[in-house]
Amino acid sequence: QVQLVESGGGSGQAGGSLRLSCAASGSTDSSRYMGWFRQGSGKESEGVAAMAYSGMTYYADSVKGRFTISKDNTKNTLYLQMNSLKPEDTAMYYCASGRGPISSGWVLSPTSYNYWGQGTQVTVSS
Repeated sequence: QVQLVESGGGSGQAGGSLRLSCAASGSTDSSRYMGWFRQGSGKESEGVAAMAYSGMTYYADSVKGRFTISKDNTKNTLYLQMNSLKPEDTAMYYCASGRGPISSGWVLSPTSYNYWGQGTQVTVSS
């Protein structure tokens, strides 16, 4: 079992920054991948960024160069630094954990992850 708790969401202006955190507890299986997903109102869930247990990172094209995923293993916490925010980044953001290995073609697919946090809302105004 893995428990995930997100925090750090809120409201921001276009061009601004926010940082999301995801505190993980429970299984310490080192083979787990971690990812951030988002779902806007009336939209399907979208993989935003992911990190393999090797430290390799993956990003959706829509956030590449603006968002950075990182992890502090001493705190069992995953982060998503979001810069140059756009109104289209408005969504509920979820942290997820999945057992590796996950092929690169599936690493941003929600179906590859079996533990999810409750989500944190991010709203970006223009």
